[in-house]
Amino acid sequence: MKRDPSFVHEYLRMFSLPDQDGQTTLQWDQTTRCDTLCINDDEYCRYTNEFWTARQRQASKLHEISYRACFKPQLPRFFISLLTEPGERVYDPFTGRGTTPLEAALLGRQIISNDINPLSRILTEPRLFLPVYEEIKARLYAIPDNPEETSEIDLSMFYHPDTLRTLCSIRGYLLDREKRGELDRTDAWIRMVATNRLSGHSPGFFSVYTLPPNQAVSPERQITINRDRNQIPPYRDVREIILKKSRSLLQGIDQKQRENLIRAADSSLFITGDARRTPEIPDNTVSLTVTSPPFLDIVQYATDNWLRCWFNGLDAEEIGKQITITRKLADWEAVMGEVFRELFRITRPGGYVAFEVGEVRNGSVRLDEHVIPLGITAGFTCTAVIINQQDFTKTANIWGVNNMSVGTNTNRIVLFFKNPE
Repeated sequence: MKRDPSFVHEYLRMFSLPDQDGQTTLQWDQTTRCDTLCINDDEYCRYTNEFWTARQRQASKLHEISYRACFKPQLPRFFISLLTEPGERVYDPFTGRGTTPLEAALLGRQIISNDINPLSRILTEPRLFLPVYEEIKARLYAIPDNPEETSEIDLSMFYHPDTLRTLCSIRGYLLDREKRGELDRTDAWIRMVATNRLSGHSPGFFSVYTLPPNQAVSPERQITINRDRNQIPPYRDVREIILKKSRSLLQGIDQKQRENLIRAADSSLFITGDARRTPEIPDNTVSLTVTSPPFLDIVQYATDNWLRCWFNGLDAEEIGKQITITRKLADWEAVMGEVFRELFRITRPGGYVAFEVGEVRNGSVRLDEHVIPLGITAGFTCTAVIINQQDFTKTANIWGVNNMSVGTNTNRIVLFFKNPE
């Protein structure tokens, strides 16, 4: 398979989105717009088009796990399909909810997943080992409600007392199984789904109405929400909610995808650590990295995940201390520079890194222009800046990351290449 930079340039220049039955979102031009980006007197090719869209092909329902600041599965699929072959190794150093490794596994690639937040592995790994629905149901109903299991902290503003009793019983069972080294794949699946259903804004979650499930408000804030909405936590059937979500996640997985997941799981490597130091990964073994790093101080990951940390017996404050949250651009560049050096070590000659970045601070900082010198200093060459642009009828500014401007939703990816030796 030829996939050197000249092939990539030609592919991007000639690209047109496959027929969408009228569903493409771009209104102005279906062809790639080509220009150059000048940085430090050097010019880099920049391609703008609708290279992928959420409506292009419905992603597997296995991806439908909420997590703050994650990209759509169509993004890694584009690069995995273009730049790798089945059996090659794909990596994400900032895995989050697991979009890149899961999509790579579904496509028949080997995977490496890393994130300094242990919740990432809890949410990602179980989806490689698909349990039988009947086993999930039997396990759930074998866990008795234990009135002696308590939440240790006041969660009455989120949950009905009977809901909380069941939730604490399942939590206690899972923590005990983990402590004794007896947590099996069915347990891990239940833990993953329950972690994802802790709080949200519909009856499909355990909690009373609150903010969307990718972030948990503080107890004090929830008390205010309850007062303003004149609401009290209703009873939710924890076991049935877990089963309903399980049915949804398992829906539509064909036999080939199941086989791909099993193969990927057997050779998978999961790391919970600093992306700057991954000695577990051998030199020159990764064919493609697809990732999106933390954006300066925009997203407070530990604060958003305090409730998920509680359920999993994790220390949210300690995790927060380890996650890279830098306020100054120079500090962010210093951290990412080390990440790029490590990526260069593990990337095989002829391999690629697709580094998704955004515009932050109301568009005043375009991180792609800062990322390019970091990758080049580490030893890569910059193949191109790829801008995936979709037209929308409304604009929004989410979490301070400006991905919606002048009626468009934009992903900006810097593609790096490691020259063959």
